[in-house]
Amino acid sequence: MDVKKVLFISQEIHPYVPANAISNLCCELPRGIQEKGIEVRTFMPRYGIINERRNQLHEVIRLSGMNIIIDDTDHPLIIKVATLQPTRMQVYFMDNDDYFYRHTGDGLETETHASDNDERSMFFVRGSVETVKKLRWDASIVHCTGWITALTPLYLKHKYNEDPSFRTGKIVVSLLPDAFDGTLDPRFVEKLRMDGFTDEQLSVLGEAPVDYHALMRIAIDNADAVMEVMPGADSSLVEYAKASGKPFLSCPSAENYAGEVAEFYASL
Repeated sequence: MDVKKVLFISQEIHPYVPANAISNLCCELPRGIQEKGIEVRTFMPRYGIINERRNQLHEVIRLSGMNIIIDDTDHPLIIKVATLQPTRMQVYFMDNDDYFYRHTGDGLETETHASDNDERSMFFVRGSVETVKKLRWDASIVHCTGWITALTPLYLKHKYNEDPSFRTGKIVVSLLPDAFDGTLDPRFVEKLRMDGFTDEQLSVLGEAPVDYHALMRIAIDNADAVMEVMPGADSSLVEYAKASGKPFLSCPSAENYAGEVAEFYASL
């Protein structure tokens, strides 16, 4: 496979949010892939802790203005962009006042307002996909990292599978130690049905409130390949991914991390 463009849909990216294993990975991997001569674009939520002035975020008017309907309620989609120096990598931020607040203190909304995480995930994924459609940017690889991105494969395989931006691209799901506690809203599956998904497409979620494992299983089921991006990922999900028979990459070496990932992309 000739990989020319990689779309990274990421839960968090340093330096826009505090440094940790996940936010550092979601910064360094796209940088490393870009240094291989591959065109890269990255998407993340516009969390309230992000200092827009310091990080020079600005709204992209031509991309904003769409309403994302979730549970019969309209949620305006606002698109912002920043350029990550020194590589000049573009980072797009999905923003909405209902899900991403202003000046929220130290925590991300996924932690401080977890009761909305089901809709927050739906909004972020749909907003990212709709923005890529407007950009008319046909990625060879769509790489999803973090549980808030886990619905991306489901949407791409069943709602956007005929769209030119996604028709031929391969979807890679990351496994990493980022589990959330408890379960999502009890009406989560119902809200997905309202968005057009069938019982068959959602069967792996079951009828009980959806936990981290169920959410990641539906991501794996609809992905084309799976990557264990760092040690510490849930062992049952690693085994589930391997048992699926899909291409699997386990913990690339630190010495040639981006190189091994680029080779994995090319093999798909």
